[in-house]
Amino acid sequence: MDRRSFTQGLSALALVSSASLSSSALQTAAGAAAAPAAADDTRAARQIAHTTINTPLRLGLIGAGSRGQELVRSFLRVPGVRITATADVYPPRFEQLDKVCGYQVARHADYRALLDRKDLDVIVIATPLGLHAEHVLAALKSGRPVYGEKTMAYTIAQAREIVAAVAASKQVFQVGHQYRYSPWIRAALARVQAGEIGDVTHVLAYWNRNNSWRRPVPDPSLERLINWRLYHKWSLGLIAELGSHHMDIANWTMGSYPVAVQASGSICYYRDGRETDDNVQVILSYPGGRRMVFTSMTDNAKQGDQLWLYGTKGSLNLTLQDATFFYEPRKVTAVKEEKGDKKQEPVVTSASYSPANEMPYRGPGKSVEVKDPEDPTTAATRAFVYCVRTGERPIADEHVGLGSALAVVSANEARVAKREVEISAV
Repeated sequence: MDRRSFTQGLSALALVSSASLSSSALQTAAGAAAAPAAADDTRAARQIAHTTINTPLRLGLIGAGSRGQELVRSFLRVPGVRITATADVYPPRFEQLDKVCGYQVARHADYRALLDRKDLDVIVIATPLGLHAEHVLAALKSGRPVYGEKTMAYTIAQAREIVAAVAASKQVFQVGHQYRYSPWIRAALARVQAGEIGDVTHVLAYWNRNNSWRRPVPDPSLERLINWRLYHKWSLGLIAELGSHHMDIANWTMGSYPVAVQASGSICYYRDGRETDDNVQVILSYPGGRRMVFTSMTDNAKQGDQLWLYGTKGSLNLTLQDATFFYEPRKVTAVKEEKGDKKQEPVVTSASYSPANEMPYRGPGKSVEVKDPEDPTTAATRAFVYCVRTGERPIADEHVGLGSALAVVSANEARVAKREVEISAV
C-alpha cells in the first residue's frame, strides 16, 4: 500500500462511522458490559478524525526495530507528537531511528531506565512477542498510557494479566490491531452487519508470501536477536505475526471469541535451522457452527494477503487496499407439495452440478468507496493520541487484544498437540 501523508481528517467519516461490531461486542462475549453499537460507531469516527493539538505529547519507544520505526513514522504524522526516548538492546537501531525522526532521540540499553524517566507521556512497545507482556505490564505500572503491538501476549495467562492491569491502572491501552481503524474495512463491515450479504457463516483468510522471512545477519551471534520470528522462545510464528490480524477481523465479524481451534503446520521448504513453521493452516470454530480458516505459506505468494467473508446473500473481499462486495445469484427453492387428494406426479430431478454455478466470481464486483483510504497504522496511532488526550477508551482495547491472543495462542497449542483445542473466554 502507498503510504499517505498525514491529512487534517477523514472526509469519508460518513462511511467510516459505521454500525460495526467492535470491542464492545467482544466484551459482551467475554462477559463484560457492552455499549450500544451506535455509540461505539460515533466513538470510532471521533477517534479516527481527531487532529487537535492540546499539548506536546512526549513518546517513549521500547523496541526500535523495523516495526518500531514504522510506528514512529505514523506517530510523527500526528500533530504535536515528539519521540523523546527509546530503548533497545541492539545499538545500530538508535541511529536508524534518528534518521526516521530527523533529530537525535535519547538512548537507553535497558527499558527500565526509559520507564524511570519523568519526561515521557506515553509508552509505545514494539518488541518481540515473547517480551510483550513484560514490557506492557511494566509500562502500565509506570503510570502511563501504553500502545502495545500485537499479538498482545505470548500466553493466554499473560493476556489476562494485561487485561487486569489495564483495569487496575485505569490507563489508556491500545493494541496494534490497526485494521480496526482502516476506513474501507470499517465501512465494509458496517454494511455486513446491516445484512448486505446475509448471515456470515465462514471467513476464509490468506497471507501468502514468496520469501524466506529471514533477514541478513552481520554476525552469527545476532541470529536469534534479528531473526527472532523464526524461534519459539520469542515467536509464535506465522499464526501470530500474520494470522493475528485476520483472526481479529474474524472475531469482529462474528461478534464473539472463538470456542475451539484446529491447526497444523510444517517446515516444507526453508530448512535453514528455523524452528517456526514456514506454512500453517488454522480452523477456528465460533458459536453456531461458524468457521474461520486461515492459511499462510512462504514459498508462493498466490492469493497474497486477503480475507473473504461468506454470507448467505453474498461475499465480501477485504485486502490491504480495498473492499469489494459480490452477490449470490437467486437461490433455487424447493417446489411446495399441493395439499389435498390430488395425485402427486413423480419428481424429475436434474444433475446437481452446473458449471454456471460452480465457477469463481467473474467481474469487478461492487467496490467500497472511501475518499481517503488512509494507511490503517496512521489512523490507529492518531486514534491512540486522541484517546490519550481525552481519556476515551480505544476501539482496539485490551479486550480486542485478548480475543486475538485467545485465537493465536490456542491455535499454536493445537498445532503442537495435533488435536482440536477448546477455547474458554473466561
